[in-house]
Amino acid sequence: MPTDLEPRTGGTRSLRRTVAASVIGTIAEYYDFFIYGTASALVFNKVFFPEVDPLVGTLAAFSTYAVGFFARPLGGLVWGHVGDRLGRKKTLVYTLLLTGLGTFVVGLMPTYEQIGLWAAIILVLVRLLQGFGVGGEQGGALLLTAEAAPPDKRGFYASFVQMGSPAAYLIPTVLFAVLEAQLPEEAFLSWGWRIPFLLSAFVVIIGLYIRMRVPESETFEAVKEQEPQRAPVKVLLSDHRREVFGGMLAKFVEAAVFPLYTVFLVSYAKAHDIDSGIVLDAVIIAIVAELILLPFWGKLTDRIGRRTTFIGAAVLNLVLVVPAFLAVESGNVVLITLLMIAGLAFGHAGTYAPQASYFPELFPSSARYSGVSVVWQFGAMIASGPFTVVASALLVLAGGGFTWVAVYVAALIVLSLIGLRFLPETAPNRRGGTEYADWPRTESN
Repeated sequence: MPTDLEPRTGGTRSLRRTVAASVIGTIAEYYDFFIYGTASALVFNKVFFPEVDPLVGTLAAFSTYAVGFFARPLGGLVWGHVGDRLGRKKTLVYTLLLTGLGTFVVGLMPTYEQIGLWAAIILVLVRLLQGFGVGGEQGGALLLTAEAAPPDKRGFYASFVQMGSPAAYLIPTVLFAVLEAQLPEEAFLSWGWRIPFLLSAFVVIIGLYIRMRVPESETFEAVKEQEPQRAPVKVLLSDHRREVFGGMLAKFVEAAVFPLYTVFLVSYAKAHDIDSGIVLDAVIIAIVAELILLPFWGKLTDRIGRRTTFIGAAVLNLVLVVPAFLAVESGNVVLITLLMIAGLAFGHAGTYAPQASYFPELFPSSARYSGVSVVWQFGAMIASGPFTVVASALLVLAGGGFTWVAVYVAALIVLSLIGLRFLPETAPNRRGGTEYADWPRTESN
């Protein structure tokens, strides 16, 4: 009889195809989501809110961006239920189509000059559509890979899925930078900004092609053959409250430090008359480093445990908060770059990689899609959704000083550490070869 640590059959080739499908699909969906943020900073205040003060227009553009975060939890609830009932693969196809359609529509939208206020209204509706779709993406992509991987290497293989989000952050950033540099401002604001949105059609087609070719999760197929279960959300709220609420808190640290390094510190540099380009270049270098290191963090969780790795990286994030602000204030290119690499490639990646295997392992297979989606999306909404707005307000209240922002970030990290304190270790290698939750095995296993 096979042990829990015995590799699943189907071959390495099948597993690699599943990993590739999850990564590319995640890049496609987060490309659609992040491209909106880049456009909000560069374009939307001018083409959708031109009749108001530039600062107000920028705030309005970022507000439409924030709407997407608040639609994600609803998407997580709905798509989590669909994924636990109809399957991981089918759900991921639906969410990719939904998010991609929203992005493509933005590329075709009329501007304020053409239809007035309706342009902004349509923009908000499209953003809600995108957020609703993305709400079901990460949970399903993680499960498709985690449930296909051998238990003793689950952390390593699942961590590859986490590469999709930082990669998707880089692509639109580079695209907009090239277009803005190569086109006259009038052409860029007229039609150039639409190109990245329209290109999303090709990204989605590639993602769909690959996802359609991977098999459904064997774990889901095994669950489907059982007697009908209670509604997944009822299972979570009655039997797994500790995992749900502890997981939400654990999510805070990663959800807070990413916007801190990639968005807020760039604005902080501007506010202190420091070349924000230096900070942005450092962020890009750090994200490339993070892409390289994510699988190493995943492998570490297989060896020393998900919870241990997560806690260690959370503490590192806590230690780096104040030095990150001081580095930006120094204006020193080398110091800023080193702190960004420490914060993103080590601090952020060290809390992001473990989630890929840790969150799925917390929940039984019959409610796993719902569990991961609820933890992921509600945690992100609370810690990341309002982050830039709250941090900016604290900066103003402190007269431009970073003290209260640092306290805010530190508080979110401490809440994560509290959540992790009450969660179990789930890595099979650290549990004597057993699973924490139910992972049904098929005859082929």
